[in-house]
Amino acid sequence: MTQTPSKTAPAPKPTDTGRKVRTVVWTLLGVIVATGVIWYAMYTSSKPAPPAVQQAEDAQLVRDDSRRVTSPTIEKAQLVEFLDFECESCRAAEPLVQELKKEYGDRITFVHRYFPLPGHRNSGTAALAVEAAAQQGKYGQMYARMFETQPQWGEKQDSQAALFRAFAQDLGLDMTAYDAGVADEKTKDRIRKDVADGIALGVTGTPTFFLNGEKLVLNSEQEFRQKLTDAAR
Repeated sequence: MTQTPSKTAPAPKPTDTGRKVRTVVWTLLGVIVATGVIWYAMYTSSKPAPPAVQQAEDAQLVRDDSRRVTSPTIEKAQLVEFLDFECESCRAAEPLVQELKKEYGDRITFVHRYFPLPGHRNSGTAALAVEAAAQQGKYGQMYARMFETQPQWGEKQDSQAALFRAFAQDLGLDMTAYDAGVADEKTKDRIRKDVADGIALGVTGTPTFFLNGEKLVLNSEQEFRQKLTDAAR
């Protein structure tokens, strides 16, 4: 880990609009901890994690079947994100995460884990739709579609399963297989396992990032980027 860091092209300076967007991102991320404590207490009191992964020592930050979205030839580090497709903070952070993935994806493995929050009516349904699409090799496409369309379906109290199914049709999925995937207990168990692991590891809101096993507390984009730079050396 003492190698000279790879040279990368300097990132373009953000426009005024970009700066405002990034300010919003970090403001949203800053309230995660405060709001997370509230829903965490509600969640754990009504929906305890499965006994097999309820204890922290049994939790795994990355499992064999976790969604790895970069595949570096030589891995220098792992960045794990616990995310919720209905979370506005996750959507606000997504452009930055995509930038970082392009800059560091050749050295850092980016890993996604589902963490639908109990207060979001359709976040679990969205995770099921994404995982069912992943079973047909369309994880990235459905993942992107969820965040692109979040203003359309987020915060709604009625089920958006039909809309998510329409997304699957647009992607050209085998709809019989998609429906079976959504209904399959194995698909649901995978998402439950991600949530249980997250709770055991101290995740209390989204997005939450772990870099090489360390839970990050971030105050700025510059700090985030520097941590990745240091880890990728």
